[in-house]
Amino acid sequence: MPITRMARLLLVSLSLLAAAATQARIVRVDIERVEPAFEGRSFGATGPYDRLAGRAHGVLDPRLPANAVIQDIELAPRNAQGLVEYVTDIEILRPRDAARGNGVILVDVVNRGNKRAIVNYNADVPTDMASVNGLRSAGDGFLMAEGYTVVWFGWQADLVAGGGRVRLQAPVARQADGSALTGVLRSEIVVGAPARSLPLSAGWFTGQTHHAYPTVSVDHTTPLADGFKPTLTVRAKENAPRVEVPASAWRFADCPEGQPARPSETRICLDGGFQPGRLYELIYRAREPIVLGVGFAALRDVGAFLKFEQADTAGRPNPVWRPGQKTIVLGTSQSGRFIRSYLHLGFNRDEQGRTAFDGAKPHIGGGLMPLNVRFGHPGRAWGDQIDHLYQAYDFPFHYASLNDPITGRTQGLLDRCAADGTCPRLFHVATSLEIWEGRQSLGLTDPLGRRDVPDPESVRTYILASTQHSAAPLPLPKAPPFGMCVQQSNPNPHLWAMRALLNELTAWVRDGKAPPPSVVPRIADGTLVAPNQARIPAIPATNYGGVPRPALRYLANHNPLQVFDFGPLYRAGDSSGVITIEPPRQGTQSYGILVPQADADGADLAGLKSVYQQVPIGSYLAWNVGRKDRFEDGFCIFQGAFIPFAPTRAEREAAGDPRPSLEERYPTKESYVAAMRRAAEAQVAQRLLLARDAERLVREAEDKGVRTEP
Repeated sequence: MPITRMARLLLVSLSLLAAAATQARIVRVDIERVEPAFEGRSFGATGPYDRLAGRAHGVLDPRLPANAVIQDIELAPRNAQGLVEYVTDIEILRPRDAARGNGVILVDVVNRGNKRAIVNYNADVPTDMASVNGLRSAGDGFLMAEGYTVVWFGWQADLVAGGGRVRLQAPVARQADGSALTGVLRSEIVVGAPARSLPLSAGWFTGQTHHAYPTVSVDHTTPLADGFKPTLTVRAKENAPRVEVPASAWRFADCPEGQPARPSETRICLDGGFQPGRLYELIYRAREPIVLGVGFAALRDVGAFLKFEQADTAGRPNPVWRPGQKTIVLGTSQSGRFIRSYLHLGFNRDEQGRTAFDGAKPHIGGGLMPLNVRFGHPGRAWGDQIDHLYQAYDFPFHYASLNDPITGRTQGLLDRCAADGTCPRLFHVATSLEIWEGRQSLGLTDPLGRRDVPDPESVRTYILASTQHSAAPLPLPKAPPFGMCVQQSNPNPHLWAMRALLNELTAWVRDGKAPPPSVVPRIADGTLVAPNQARIPAIPATNYGGVPRPALRYLANHNPLQVFDFGPLYRAGDSSGVITIEPPRQGTQSYGILVPQADADGADLAGLKSVYQQVPIGSYLAWNVGRKDRFEDGFCIFQGAFIPFAPTRAEREAAGDPRPSLEERYPTKESYVAAMRRAAEAQVAQRLLLARDAERLVREAEDKGVRTEP
């Protein structure tokens, strides 16, 4: 080949590489620390891991359709190239020898800045946040032994620094002339212990860890020029009348104990203090909204960079580059809702039209994420009592496209990615608490709850039967009070199902192996029913609370859902926009909320049943109710219940408990072990439990025998 032609081809190749590099939306990756992970521990065939930490710098072109959906992107400051900049923390666990990994990158969407993948998939990991965020323990090392590369990045730009949280730095939107944007903001304040002074953002889930949007004026007694005046109200329950707190009893201030109040734009002080078991609602005029929707683009761009790019624009290597790798995005609770909203808004297609993630696994993340909203509060959740009025349950609810007769819209969560061919293969994993408290049945049926709706081809749904939002840690308390709840919480675990399902999703994404079918309750077979048809066990009052009679009346009425009106600038079909009405107006027509049908013990008849539910030592319930002065008889947020069986028939009969006792169910240790073995082997055959995990569970039954408590 002539030298001139070779040179010409080389120049063309370099030009193409340069063009590709300039198109990459992650423009710089600064890895600031590389160290052995888990004290150099080696994991099976994968070997040791390294831990990397640093920051990724991204840019967004606000003129591109891929970014235009981001609320206020056009009002964000731009650099000399007309691009909007952001910076995300990034942490990575990677096999030291990449060739010994399994070829799959797991991007774990952090929950309020906290890393969840290790504790969600590795057994025997300490669950305190210092250990979790510090990656101090790999537990049994499941993810590492499987060879996954695990990545965390920041997407939530309203977190304060500290606690090992992984954060995003995103711009503040301003008026075209550079002046501050302002708007109405509602902050629901709920405390677990009395507090005199709090951040304006303080809520049940946000606490002291979230950025507070400053008030436009610390003078809350003088109306603004347009007549607006801040208000603070209090009520005992979500549906109770609001009682206004006199303006003389509160102020925008910091009030340290024993010191005079200091005016503050970001804190509130209440005479006598904020009290547990009350909903305080502050409505004020805020300023300087963060362009929070950049968080969706950050996930897209991080995923696309790790998957496709060998280096950033400065030539720094992609720290996990390996040709042909697959990417899966994981998220739990808040982060699961983030994934659903990310897909709904079409972000899995990057600026070059490529599919960022091949697989997705939202876990306990029903509903959507109020992120792409001016003055949004993504740290808020959903609940029957707490955070009930935030934007978590706009239609659409289902991955399939359906018509909603209430709003008149026809939508599905995958409409955008289906249109451009960028949908991931998706496992939706939820608990039955999400059905009871979080309206998850709307992801299984039509909006009015009249018929089952199958998943799209690319989706499987697995409902973890008789489980609460996150399994209660052991040991359980021995006697009341049980936090805010009437009963102790439900310890039925997610872990073993989560591990099996992750490997099945990996096999689907990487190898094309068809996964197990969806496992859900259904209208057609009577396992998904109206709340007033649900079987509630008649368990008498015990040291564990029993099932209180008021709960029966409450559960029959359940937790309805209507359309919320946040004003004409709010785009409900995208859960995006500008809120101008607070609190929102509530519609009159309800969606068709259903719940799982139960057996005589109160356990779900359908769903993915753990071996503990199949061979029970008590009733595992997916709901709990609030105790006196803690939203009494309303759902105790995110908590199920566990009510143990009586040890003997005599004790059962003395208590009037209709549920068979432990000795009646398992006359001998051998009968209990045999039942555990049968249940475990059946789940392994269904590919819903790993064989090695089945061995462990049976071995524990052999070691411990029939237990009287979890």
